[in-house]
Amino acid sequence: MDNRTEVREFLMTRRAKLTPAQAGLPVGGNRRVPGLRRTEVAALAGVSVEYYAKLERGAIAGASSSVLEAIASALRLDETERVHLLDLARAADGVPASGRPRRRGTRPGQARPPLQWALEAITDGVAFVRDARQDLLATNALGRAFYSPLIGDGGRTPNLARFQFLDPTSRDFYPDWEVFAGMCVAIMRAEAGRDPHDRALQDLVGELSTRSETFRTLWGAHDVRTHGTGTKRFHHPVVGELTLAYEELAVTAEPGQVLMIYTAEPGSASAERLRLLASWGADQHATVPEH
Repeated sequence: MDNRTEVREFLMTRRAKLTPAQAGLPVGGNRRVPGLRRTEVAALAGVSVEYYAKLERGAIAGASSSVLEAIASALRLDETERVHLLDLARAADGVPASGRPRRRGTRPGQARPPLQWALEAITDGVAFVRDARQDLLATNALGRAFYSPLIGDGGRTPNLARFQFLDPTSRDFYPDWEVFAGMCVAIMRAEAGRDPHDRALQDLVGELSTRSETFRTLWGAHDVRTHGTGTKRFHHPVVGELTLAYEELAVTAEPGQVLMIYTAEPGSASAERLRLLASWGADQHATVPEH
């Protein structure tokens, strides 16, 4: 992923999404482009039109933090978008993510034993660890039952993005498929901005762009987001509809990895179905007696 291209397209798409009314500017006149004009963004940010045009061409290296904050304010960027712009600027300046040397994470398909123990200690909710490339690195017992449509019987590390865009089963598993698709791509966009040198993530983006028109379109929108917290709906082939709240927690010992926990409201139908799913999962993974 070319940094100049990423910067150019990110700024252009943010400018195109912001209307004059949202920016507090007079509405009217013939506007040949959607959103704000470059001159308007420059005026709102307090920089020259020539300098903003230079930034929007992707020449962001050397831009001061005050200028970047002014641009973020002018474009009404949310916190995730603002951080993404700063990440792109750091990459242009040759500064590793978070100012620290990049390090290798846990190899795909592996998790440190204490991390796996911590996951297994969570028994009433779905818990799993994923990396920046959407690889499902480790799950607790309920997580293995929950993600059985994704994990299957193969030995390859399950990948949430591949499942989302390449497996037709995902459209049954995610009733709000379009919402999930947009979230998945926006999270990957943010991760790519944090570490533009992640070759495995680049390869995944290339694969999905080639094989999925929907992914290609969403990737081109340059939307970014963090997961954080919220509620999602699922349709599990074993227990049916589930409405689950989620929390995302950073695994500080493994930069780039996050711990996701899905729980159901106590006493709800979804809580009862999670218990049924846990029982089903235990039966599936019970030890088979030797003959």
